[in-house]
Amino acid sequence: MLSLQLEVKINNTYLIKDLAYLSGYSLYTVKYYLKIGLIKEASRSPETNFRYFDDATVERLKQIRILRKQGKSLEEIKNELL
Repeated sequence: MLSLQLEVKINNTYLIKDLAYLSGYSLYTVKYYLKIGLIKEASRSPETNFRYFDDATVERLKQIRILRKQGKSLEEIKNELL
């Protein structure tokens, strides 16, 4: 008997305020990281112009937090993650 295993990955979407809450960063910090290119929006609503973010962005913010705790500057982090 042939058994198939399918990996289903559900990708959640978040508004910027939800992203801030989930990451533990302030809304202002998340907006700043967006402005300087450390994070990027996953999509944008054409009707409302709301920015949407995904689970990968939450993980990236966790990586940024770890690197900041190691004493790295934002420029160093940007170079390392890009």
